[in-house]
Amino acid sequence: MVELTFEYWNKLAEQMITINSLLVGFSIAVIANLLVSETKTRLTNNIMVASTLAASFFLISVFASTKLLLMTTDGYPVKVANNDLFLPRIIGGTAYVFGIISLLTMVSMAGWTKSRNMGIFTTSIGILTFLFILIMLT
Repeated sequence: MVELTFEYWNKLAEQMITINSLLVGFSIAVIANLLVSETKTRLTNNIMVASTLAASFFLISVFASTKLLLMTTDGYPVKVANNDLFLPRIIGGTAYVFGIISLLTMVSMAGWTKSRNMGIFTTSIGILTFLFILIMLT
């Protein structure tokens, strides 16, 4: 197994913080729109659940990546070994993957609020996007 440098983890953490911050903002915007909406159907409640999960997972990933960034930055006041990076990496990566799944679930369900055809379209796009993400992760 190749041991990655602190510099690599630092740059990766910077990128993950940026990506996750944008995605959490998007998820929270959807939550805010649903909160002021007068629609109270089972579908909109499920979209709210998926949005809340996405926002929560992305927030967890932001804070895990921030810890990783701090630990791998020169001048961190505590001596850090590669093993110390394990927990923030695992928590951040897992939360990111669950955030993406929640976000795609939200996008897939959104079309069903308009029509059956739009629901089929958004669900198909959500599944296709998930498959492409899986391909990129392997």
